[in-house]
Amino acid sequence: MLTRHVSDLVVVGAGVVGAACAYYAVHAGLHVTVIDRGPVAGGTTGAGEGNLLVSDKEPGPELELALHSTRLWRELAAELPSRIEYETKGGVVVASTEPELAALRRFMTKQRQAGVEATEIPADRLADLEPHLAPGLTGGVHYPQDAQVQPALAAAHLLRAAAGTGRLTLRLGEEVTAVLTGGPGVVRGVRTARHGEVHAPHVLNAAGTWGGQLASLAGLELPVLPRRGFVLVTEPLPRVVRHKVYSAEYVADVASGSAALQTSAVVEGTPAGPVLIGASRERVGFDRTVSVEALRRLAGQAVRLFPALARVRAIRTYAGFRPYLPDHLPAIGPDPRLPGLLHACGHEGAGIGLAPATGALIAAMLTGGELPLDTTPFAPERFAREEAVR
Repeated sequence: MLTRHVSDLVVVGAGVVGAACAYYAVHAGLHVTVIDRGPVAGGTTGAGEGNLLVSDKEPGPELELALHSTRLWRELAAELPSRIEYETKGGVVVASTEPELAALRRFMTKQRQAGVEATEIPADRLADLEPHLAPGLTGGVHYPQDAQVQPALAAAHLLRAAAGTGRLTLRLGEEVTAVLTGGPGVVRGVRTARHGEVHAPHVLNAAGTWGGQLASLAGLELPVLPRRGFVLVTEPLPRVVRHKVYSAEYVADVASGSAALQTSAVVEGTPAGPVLIGASRERVGFDRTVSVEALRRLAGQAVRLFPALARVRAIRTYAGFRPYLPDHLPAIGPDPRLPGLLHACGHEGAGIGLAPATGALIAAMLTGGELPLDTTPFAPERFAREEAVR
């Protein structure tokens, strides 16, 4: 049983992962304080496309987490306002060559065995799903479970719903400068630059790309690195793109650990009209300099998928940093190196999709609830174990 303090839990980070963790924690009866040095969704969440994907994940721990999150997003969509723009639009992954299609078919077969809904679409039926797709594609796979949400609005409304319980305190524009520990080496809260100490027996690191920096304040190492990505936004259009459409190369790029620039088109419409075009990946630290090469590649790849976009204006672009961990799995759960410290970060480009499952797991861990899946692969201390072996 948790000892009553001003809060039972301090969540550092008001992005969608931190918001989901706060939402499920307060609904489990805990009193929560969320602290962020900026506004709600001011970091990676605000620069995301809002992808809720199962289509890009191989069978394994991340796919299990994604499938659980898919179910939870459906529940949240029924509870939160429609303004979060939740759409079960589905995804279509397309192949340009027979070898690519064969690889997609093998990937789909393994995913279906793991519980993913997927149907192969022959070349002559692709236009039924996407009338504006380029001719000459070899075929594709339809994933009806893929969905979309407006990430900043989702984070804001998760926090608003949590605040409605009377058990949430939200403190924005406050930078955490220290993780406080007691004599026996256990967490007792955090210190902020503006208002000093905030006491709680548990602190959750939901700082996203800056999760490694937050861990270092507690004297620990968590190897979170930023992986930069750009998104192109077009002028508002009629619904040119019905699903989330991407090329087969995207799956390989997601799984790659390369630091070099990689681009593979992900094209989708939005309820407001603009088309979003991603996705690029590169490890360049926290450099926000606009990469003309990345944008050029994205635009060219999008036009190859949807030739009609060649006549459309891109009105803006934005960049964000995905929180990358070396094994491409997030860190979720308590850190045994410092009792009372938990992590929920390192989700890379999947954080928006995986946020509800992450939040539900953290709440269950704090309250002794039943865990819906094995969390061992997400254990934060796994990197310390690997370092010890080396």
